[in-house]
Amino acid sequence: MASHQYGVGGKPSAPPLQQGGYGQPPAGSYGQPPAGGYGYGQQPQGMQAWNQHPQYPPQPQYPPVSMFPPGTDPEIVQVFERADNNRSGTIDARELREVLSLGRYPFTDRTVRLMLHLFADNRNDTSRIGPVGFAKLWKEIKVWNAKFSEYDRDGSGTIDMYELDTALRSFNFAIPPQVLQMLVGKYDMTGGSRSIGYDNFVECGFVVKGLTEKFRDQDKHLSGNATFNYTDFMLLVVPFIAA
Repeated sequence: MASHQYGVGGKPSAPPLQQGGYGQPPAGSYGQPPAGGYGYGQQPQGMQAWNQHPQYPPQPQYPPVSMFPPGTDPEIVQVFERADNNRSGTIDARELREVLSLGRYPFTDRTVRLMLHLFADNRNDTSRIGPVGFAKLWKEIKVWNAKFSEYDRDGSGTIDMYELDTALRSFNFAIPPQVLQMLVGKYDMTGGSRSIGYDNFVECGFVVKGLTEKFRDQDKHLSGNATFNYTDFMLLVVPFIAA
């Protein structure tokens, strides 16, 4: 089949990190005393300190590299820095969508919201993602990207129901035929060809993976059965269908 690169694959190289990287301001930035000059608390010769010190704005905070999981690929740190425009240490939905779409097939807002729900560092605030969650998400997207390329056998840029079934089974997700038909029907944006594109493939995969993992958490004996009360069931399902 023809080789197609989607999502993470084939992206342009991220720009190099600013000098000093996370946790250190770039050379010559605000907050640095002039060479050979004075710092705060020292009065310039012949001048009143209160009248002559420049009024520096607050220094933006970069998340230190130590906030990322040990062994994180430097590429992931660079991409996070590119996305974190305001240096808050987290990425919101707009910043995430922009950085994931640079030179690639853009993800929809719905898919981005689902990513935040699944990977946000703070489970009480799924509107933003931090270094740990972003590192996990980036690796996950690369896996699904490679899987789509592998099972898009005809190089059409879409996969049909059979290809989707094969791809999901490679992750050990044995989806019942009637559920598989529902998934393809939901994500088919081609007007009746019964196939889905890359963005919808990733969202579909995240839904299947997320729901399966949450079900397994309750299936203590791995019997294929789990018991939920109404509240737990709603909290489990609604974020996936209302993303």
